[in-house]
Amino acid sequence: MAIEQLKTEEFMVNMGPQHPSTHGVCKLVIKMDGEQIKSIQPHVGFLHRSIEKIAENRTYAQFVPYTDRIDYCASMNANHAYVTAVEKMAGIQVPERAEYLRVMMAELNRIASHLVWIATFAIDLGAVTPFLYAFRERELILDLFEMTCGQRLTYNYMCIGGVNWDIPQGFEPKLREFLKIFPQKVNEYEYLLTNNPIFLYRTKGIGVLDMDTAFAYSVSGPSIRGSGLKWDIRKAEPYSIYNKFDFDVPVGHTGDVWDRYKVRLNEMRESTKIVQQAIEGLPGGDTKVKVPMTWKPPEGEVFSRIEAPRGEMAYHIISDGTPKPYRIKIRTASYCNLQVLPVIAVNHLIADLVAIFGSLDVILPEVDR
Repeated sequence: MAIEQLKTEEFMVNMGPQHPSTHGVCKLVIKMDGEQIKSIQPHVGFLHRSIEKIAENRTYAQFVPYTDRIDYCASMNANHAYVTAVEKMAGIQVPERAEYLRVMMAELNRIASHLVWIATFAIDLGAVTPFLYAFRERELILDLFEMTCGQRLTYNYMCIGGVNWDIPQGFEPKLREFLKIFPQKVNEYEYLLTNNPIFLYRTKGIGVLDMDTAFAYSVSGPSIRGSGLKWDIRKAEPYSIYNKFDFDVPVGHTGDVWDRYKVRLNEMRESTKIVQQAIEGLPGGDTKVKVPMTWKPPEGEVFSRIEAPRGEMAYHIISDGTPKPYRIKIRTASYCNLQVLPVIAVNHLIADLVAIFGSLDVILPEVDR
């Protein structure tokens, strides 16, 4: 009997919600035909914490620590998105030194987040050495954060009107040492992965995300830049003081797993350039303006967005003139990026699903909130 005459029966596979490759509590219900994926249905909500509802019962200042928990791998950027929106609504002018510190910390956190991604992505595909190397460099960044605010994961660093702490004595030499060695470390990751035949086999031509699909699902961040769209909020709609810095927006060509990997690798190089410029041009002065703990912004609403490591993070805040927001809607990149998984993974082998899912860099607290 010829192989094409064989009849196969489809079956269901539950991947998660506790699975090492989901990097969080996400359940994928997969319909299989042999080893081929016929459909995927993501099940989310396991980490839902009602953060948007909690915001309605906290003052604007009290809600800042909650933003740390939306993306624990990029808490600085999560802080930045929220405080920028509140300041825009209230018309608060942030001191220039604070803006420089915000950009510096946000870009260091972007590098740290991408290092977590490259480490976990590599080990998902069976490469152990890059996992160890990437976490080695990430520890150096977390040391800098710990020097500044005492925390290594959730920082509560940025506040409405500036930042909570100035950089301490000894911070600048350690940062400069990191900036000196890090570009060579990125080259090491390239040497280990980029042209590795096994890595190429697992990533080239796998999980192709075309531009039309990316637009239809509102994909953002490295996932859409990997498809060739040169769109980055830091360049397209500069916030804070990003218009003062010289950096490029890396893009891919085909939109496959390999392109998304290369975009993140090159983004670490660009973030290093931004941090270098920020520390060189860091002005003196205050690090925050005085804002009462309980203050009443004017009635109205505001929409503000930033470029977080996984894509666009946005806040839509409605104020009724009281010390607490009437409504906060948080837009995160991971939720939108996850929705495209069933489209780009169909007809691939289940062995490829780990690479495709990992390449989207979905973090579950962003999805569920």
